[in-house]
Amino acid sequence: MNVALPQSRSPEAAAAFGGVMDAIGGIATAVLAIIGLAGWHPELLAAVATIVFGVALLIQGGTLVSEYSQVFTPAGALQTGSDAFSGDGLAAMFPVGIAGIVLGILALLGVASFALTSISAIAFGAALMLSAQSVRRLYHMQAELRRASVSMSSVREFVAGEMASGTAGIQFLTGLAAVVLGIIAVAGVHNELLTLVALLVVGITNIISGSALSGLVLSFMRPEPSSRSPSSVTR
Repeated sequence: MNVALPQSRSPEAAAAFGGVMDAIGGIATAVLAIIGLAGWHPELLAAVATIVFGVALLIQGGTLVSEYSQVFTPAGALQTGSDAFSGDGLAAMFPVGIAGIVLGILALLGVASFALTSISAIAFGAALMLSAQSVRRLYHMQAELRRASVSMSSVREFVAGEMASGTAGIQFLTGLAAVVLGIIAVAGVHNELLTLVALLVVGITNIISGSALSGLVLSFMRPEPSSRSPSSVTR
């Protein structure tokens, strides 16, 4: 008797899901910041928004690493993408995300709440600036790899490229804005207001970058090979 083994979810689908979760984390951060700006428990919501964005940053970093590893895996792809990957600020996402979660928890416990969330906003902005080119570099690596195997490009790949290029500039500028707002807030100038505005800015940025990342992954979705039959176990 032949029993077909179920196929696991493709890496592209998992990466696209990661981009969606990153965008959802950005939405949650922005909503919490807006409610805080409206005057409803701003200290509490700033701490929660910091934790949420820290988690979203970890998800985004993990998703990008997963996609980079898929590009490097095929023969010859490592040589193609190594120059684009060098100097990337992708690694900054993980320590900054963890630090943001820890600082957010401490702020939630009442330990210098707005000082810690302001510092987190500075770190978040710096991480966004350093990793601003990550999605755009990933697009170029995916496009170059696709050109090596397929001569055609689709409209959705063109749109993904435009989104990736636009996201890079937006992410750098909003990251810089978050750093500036965080520094001014740490200095004690409108600490509560500027911290929440900085969190709102980085939250909106994650909505854009997460959406662009999901669109990029889906545009380069690799089809399942049709020549191979499903794995089977003969009893």
